[in-house]
Amino acid sequence: MAEPDWSPSSWKSKSIAQDVEYPDKKRLSKVLSKLETLPPLVTPSEIERLRYQLGLVQRSEAFLLHAGDCAESFDACTHENISAKIGLILSFSLILIWGARLPVVRIGRIAGQYAKPRSSKTEKIGDREVLSFRGDNVNGLDPNDRTPDPERLLSAYFHSTTTLNHVRSLLTSGFASLHHPRDWSLNHVRSPSLRKEFEHIVEGLSDALDFSRTIGVESGPSFEQGGDRGTVGEVDFYTSHEGLMLEYEQALTRAFPLPSAVQTRAAAAAQTAPPDKPKAFYNTSAHFLWIGDRTRQLTGAHVEYFRGIRNPIGIKVGPSMATDELVRLLDIVNPLKEAGRVTLITRYGAGKIDDHLASHISAVQKSAHPVIWICDPMHGNTHTSSSGLKTRNFSTIISELTSCLKIHAGSDSRLGGVSLEFTGELNEEGFSVTECVGGSMELSEEQLGLRYQVRSLIAGNFLDYDRCQSFCDPRLNFEQSLDVAFLISNYFKKERRGVKQADSVADVLYTELSRQASD
Repeated sequence: MAEPDWSPSSWKSKSIAQDVEYPDKKRLSKVLSKLETLPPLVTPSEIERLRYQLGLVQRSEAFLLHAGDCAESFDACTHENISAKIGLILSFSLILIWGARLPVVRIGRIAGQYAKPRSSKTEKIGDREVLSFRGDNVNGLDPNDRTPDPERLLSAYFHSTTTLNHVRSLLTSGFASLHHPRDWSLNHVRSPSLRKEFEHIVEGLSDALDFSRTIGVESGPSFEQGGDRGTVGEVDFYTSHEGLMLEYEQALTRAFPLPSAVQTRAAAAAQTAPPDKPKAFYNTSAHFLWIGDRTRQLTGAHVEYFRGIRNPIGIKVGPSMATDELVRLLDIVNPLKEAGRVTLITRYGAGKIDDHLASHISAVQKSAHPVIWICDPMHGNTHTSSSGLKTRNFSTIISELTSCLKIHAGSDSRLGGVSLEFTGELNEEGFSVTECVGGSMELSEEQLGLRYQVRSLIAGNFLDYDRCQSFCDPRLNFEQSLDVAFLISNYFKKERRGVKQADSVADVLYTELSRQASD
């Protein structure tokens, strides 16, 4: 339940970072009034189910996969792109489950991740200075379309609705069935070693399913024939985005009655009698929202908004986050120290993680705040290639991830998940996009120009926005994403089997990567 002094609009009394200035306030008000009347995109029961599952992650009984695009575009709302993204998430999670023998909680950066924070309100394109591109729900990528348009908020709602509807239809029509996992991604994977590794899992899974059917545990094909969904034919899938546009988030925040079980737990934690017909405020635009590194000011509008919604939330934690600031932030957004409420998404950069993560873990442990720690090895590791394209090196991404595993292991803590920017999209020739270098395919900077699908401003140069697809940061492609999945899976498989790890966790994973590349 929200604090007594909180309301969905109380953030307006605070200073706001990354604000969007709309020149037509009346038009904005009209759009927001319309949004307030539209149906919720997600339901309180789904949100509560996610909170429960994140509680499992917190207790090391499940693993969290948070993945998708840096920023979605309206143009990418197609059957092919959505299916490819969901297929990659399913493939990644299957690999993790097979090795770690833990359930995977899947949260996509999808169906709402249309806005992006920027370091400056303006940018130069050629000789012109124009407003920065802030994402499809704010303004256009075309330099002549940079005036913030409130109607784009309605477009964001309807594109989110369409995307979510298609995701749900996929997951309830047999797409996620374990009876045919090859359909998810193998058609797009060129790496022989990755195909071999994935086929090994599929063959083992097929044998397990055959055995289960034989002893009557699973009926198998009945789902594909129109019967009820079974364990192997359905998965839970949740949506997320950065809660950046507070006018939009407020318009989709609704008060709903708390489930009775939640009422009892909340009253017990607060040591008070539950009020009559208690309600809570849910943000119904997504199941999970996060506060970015640029908007986490303790007295700012975003923290004020986030402290009152019932949804589980994420907080980006970077090298500029002081340890006492982190604890105070947790005190604000989770004063009752509820399980499954807060996920800390660390994003330091491979060269800075050793200087910050251990002290952050120690401070949170001393505060007794229950949190989920997940690693974002992407955002701190971006650089500009010799050709002027933004990219990320796979080895640097793995370096931060492995350092994260090592530091948690040495701090009596545990890494609960990963947050990755990856894509299942293909280019016009049918190949996986190439925006990051390295991986088992040993992609080089020279190959970036061949399959770099960027729709953004790269190193100050305006690219052909009609032909490009990625709004912001470089993403892992199919092969690189599965590389990461196998590395994590094999690490946890060794841990599960009691195999003594090497002195450096990175040595374990790099050895495995080298073996895959040489097969």
